[in-house]
Amino acid sequence: MDVKRKRHIFNFFGAVVIIVWLVMMGLLVKKVSFNYDVDKVDIIAEKRSAITTVEREWMDIYLKGKKVGYSVNQVSPLEEDYLIQEEIFLKLNLMGQASSIYTVSRSLVDHAFLLKSFRFKMISGVVTYQISGRVKGNLMILEIGEGTARRKEIIKLSAPPLLGSGMARFFKGRKLEVDSSFRVPVFDPSTMAQKEAVFRVMAKESVVIKRMRHSAFRLETEMWGQPMTMWLDEKGAVLKEQGFMGFTLIKSSAANAPRDIEGGGGEDFYELAAINVKGKLKDADRLAYLKLKVDGLVEADFDTAILAKGRQTFGSGMIEIIREKMPSKAVYDLPYSDGSDSIKKFLRPGLSIESDDSAVMEKAREIAGKVKNPTAVARRLMAWVFRNVKKRPLITVPSALEVLKTKVGDCNEHAVLLTALLRAAGIPARLCVGVVYRGVDIHGRDPKPDAGGRHTHQAGSGRIGQADGNHRPDR
Repeated sequence: MDVKRKRHIFNFFGAVVIIVWLVMMGLLVKKVSFNYDVDKVDIIAEKRSAITTVEREWMDIYLKGKKVGYSVNQVSPLEEDYLIQEEIFLKLNLMGQASSIYTVSRSLVDHAFLLKSFRFKMISGVVTYQISGRVKGNLMILEIGEGTARRKEIIKLSAPPLLGSGMARFFKGRKLEVDSSFRVPVFDPSTMAQKEAVFRVMAKESVVIKRMRHSAFRLETEMWGQPMTMWLDEKGAVLKEQGFMGFTLIKSSAANAPRDIEGGGGEDFYELAAINVKGKLKDADRLAYLKLKVDGLVEADFDTAILAKGRQTFGSGMIEIIREKMPSKAVYDLPYSDGSDSIKKFLRPGLSIESDDSAVMEKAREIAGKVKNPTAVARRLMAWVFRNVKKRPLITVPSALEVLKTKVGDCNEHAVLLTALLRAAGIPARLCVGVVYRGVDIHGRDPKPDAGGRHTHQAGSGRIGQADGNHRPDR
């Protein structure tokens, strides 16, 4: 599905890395929608009772009933502000491999928990992602990366935002009543975007946490067509959070949070994210046309308009796909010289696509050589990335420069590096998201089907997994 790729990643009540991976899997496209009537909801930004001592809260993180990590959130008073520090540790199973992810964030907020500045860092295997920012008026001034690779970006804000790590603290000490609502502007450092979440207090009920019964308010919101729920005690402290793809966060303690984490990371994320296909396609890589019946899109509040563009059509639950014909030679020689704004943006560097970095430019020149045919150069670049980047599943926010250094990653890492190399070579390119039906696993092996005729590997035949980014060398 060739749609413009946007990394809509939401800090699900502070546990940012969970949703980071889901989005990198390509499950989320186009936009995040909140379905409540926001015109009837007041924005809550008033100051509340001041915090005078250091407060610490621990949460266990579960996936499908198995403990896969924990988080700790600390708030320290600093004169007129608060310093919020949050650490999250996760161990997730990717294609049978236990992958550890660690994130740490530090943010300075006012007494209404509105953001002033932050630093965010994610470590996943050999890859590190860093971003910092500060609010100046209605602008968010960001710096991404470190050292010579650091980039600056300025984003306009519609309202002073909260950070995901401050979300739980936002409700603590506020008056909660059934049928009341909160509209909360949230800035997500992993997507560098601001969103507006609406929480509605649905009921007051009892909830059992660690064998103890608590009186709690149940708050709900909706994102990506999925319900998100949190239970708060009468003082507004978070007891439990439940959301996307079976993740649950439960109040814990300093002694218990790091204990009993599932060694293998629990459920395989590729398996959870795969789309089941009934039947099996024969010689799928040779098909020129495909027609599929798709169920569940309406219930998931999926924007089906994106499925009826280019070489795809969608209607009455049926999607038809025509295989793209690749030209042997494009209509231009390198570098592409069209000065229109519609194409320029696909030649410029971008966040995580450092096509103007000297290392990226040098590698693109080395691979392209003296060839001026963009189709031939695109094939050379794609082949080099495929051969030289070790195919290993990662949970991170990919950066082309980082991938060029580490030469490790899954389809996201392959896609950002290829896009950066294409742009550096003068070929308009963009990242896209979609699904792919594949007959080999990511290690290049031909997986053996199980007794039911489906391949045991998520990315094999009988499953639809994520697709790499693509390019347009024929423009």
